[in-house]
Amino acid sequence: MSTETARPITGDTAKRRTQAVAGAVAGVAVIAVLVTVFVTVRGGSDEPAAQPAAAPASAEAAPEAVPTEAAPTEPAPGAPAPVSTPPELSKEPVVKPGTGKLTELKVTPLVAGRGPAVKAGQTVTANYVLISYTKGEVIDSSWKRGEPFSTPIGTGRVIQGWDKGIPGQKVGSRIQIDVPAAMAYGDEQGDLRFVVDILAAQ
Repeated sequence: MSTETARPITGDTAKRRTQAVAGAVAGVAVIAVLVTVFVTVRGGSDEPAAQPAAAPASAEAAPEAVPTEAAPTEPAPGAPAPVSTPPELSKEPVVKPGTGKLTELKVTPLVAGRGPAVKAGQTVTANYVLISYTKGEVIDSSWKRGEPFSTPIGTGRVIQGWDKGIPGQKVGSRIQIDVPAAMAYGDEQGDLRFVVDILAAQ
C-alpha cells in the first residue's frame, strides 16, 4: 500500500470535493429547469392561438339551428295544401251505385270531419272515387293513381257538383256526392256518384 492512499483526507481536499459535488448538482438543476421551460413553451405553442376566440363564435351559432317560437308553422303562400289523413280515411272506400234518375245535387256525410269548414276560393286536397251512378263502374279514382287531387274549389275550375257540394264541409270528412248529369259532364257520362275524402284546405 502506498503512503498516498493511506493519507487521511485534509480539510482542503474535502472542501474541493464538496464544491465539485455542489457544482454538479447545480448544473443538473439548471438543465432540469431549462428542459421544463422548453417543454412548457413548446407545449403551449402547439395549441392554436385562435381557439379561445373561436369558442364564443360556435356558441353563438348553435341557437340558429333551434326553431324559435316566431318560426312560421304554416306553409308559405302558394305552397300545396298539407295532407293530413285521419285514420278513418286511410282505406279506399267501396262505392255502391244508386237507383233512378238524379234531379238535384245531393251530399251525404259518411265520416264526420273534425277540421275547419272548407271555404270557396280555397285549394282543396282530396282523395276520391268516381262511379257511374246507376251502373256502378269506376270511372276515375285518385286512389288508383296513388296520390291525392288538389284543386281550387268554388271558382269554376271543377264541375258544379264539386264547386257546390264541397264548400261548407269540414276537413277530415268523407262525403258522398250524387251529381246530376247537368252539374257534371253532361248526358254522355250521365249521373255520377263521387265519394270524396277532404284531406286539407288552404
